[in-house]
Amino acid sequence: MTMNNPARRQRPTIHDVARVAGVSRGTVSRVLNGGHHVSPAAAEAVNAAIRRTGYVVNRHARSLITGRSGSAAFLLTEPQERFFEDPNFNVLLRGCTQALAAHDIPLLLMIAGSRDEQRRIVRYVTAGHVDGVLLVSSRTGDPVAAQLARAGTPVVACGKPMDPRAGRLAHVAADDREGAREMVRHLLSAGRRRIATIAGPQDTPGGVDRLAGYREVLAEAGLPFQETLVETGDYGRAGGRACAERLLARHPDVDALFVASDLMARGALEALGDAGRSVPDDVAVGGFDDSSAALASAPALTTVRQPWDRISQEMVRVLLDRIAGEDTSAVILPTELVVRETG
Repeated sequence: MTMNNPARRQRPTIHDVARVAGVSRGTVSRVLNGGHHVSPAAAEAVNAAIRRTGYVVNRHARSLITGRSGSAAFLLTEPQERFFEDPNFNVLLRGCTQALAAHDIPLLLMIAGSRDEQRRIVRYVTAGHVDGVLLVSSRTGDPVAAQLARAGTPVVACGKPMDPRAGRLAHVAADDREGAREMVRHLLSAGRRRIATIAGPQDTPGGVDRLAGYREVLAEAGLPFQETLVETGDYGRAGGRACAERLLARHPDVDALFVASDLMARGALEALGDAGRSVPDDVAVGGFDDSSAALASAPALTTVRQPWDRISQEMVRVLLDRIAGEDTSAVILPTELVVRETG
């Protein structure tokens, strides 16, 4: 006597989905591959049939037919410790993962801080193991974007590319310059006139644009730009503290600090506390990012909010367009001033 073993039941196929939906196999295939040239009613019927039958796409079989892997990469070309120190990277990764999950596309995390790591990952990506790359790379000297672009790999960068070798690289960025302008205007409106800044690295787009916004608003207010009121940090907490210490040593009369990242602002607050300066009574402080570091600081940090959820969603949207062969290049998103306790 032969007994049916549920564990050995055949998986539902595309033919089963077509039968339940009452459409052709070709219509099911078009829905699974993006829904092009399919009516809304047919697409709804197919999706309902997929849920009813429990059909799961055989990614290996699909990749043999389409030449695509069905996956994407989140590539961070920074030292590994930066991924764990900077909360922005984790927020961005989570948002991109969720946005791609809505399209049933898994996301692979890749970290390549050294040249050797970058070479290995470029070889892996250009061999076709992923369909596209979400690139998080802050440095101008990073060759990865240019290498991937030359190989024809769909790439979307987070932030404006500064390396001319990358060509017309698709990117999604916050409006760093306008965000900085809004913060400095806010500090001026509070009566501050000796405003120093801790800028980001000047080989990064955020570092360049946020410093430019600071300079522009000072000029609008008729205040001279002084090099001695500027320190350049590394976006890290310890670097922000060291920069603030040097600024206070040179200019003990500083009454405001615009800091180009929340992590550096946390370090600056520590330096101000050690120097016996009250925040915001003696010195107002403004950061940039509205990361978890802003809320964790004491007092809570006034900052510029980058729309990380929208940045993630737009990066994924643009990448999927690029994979489909569409020519989408740049998306710049507005920032928002968030006033808390430090200024």
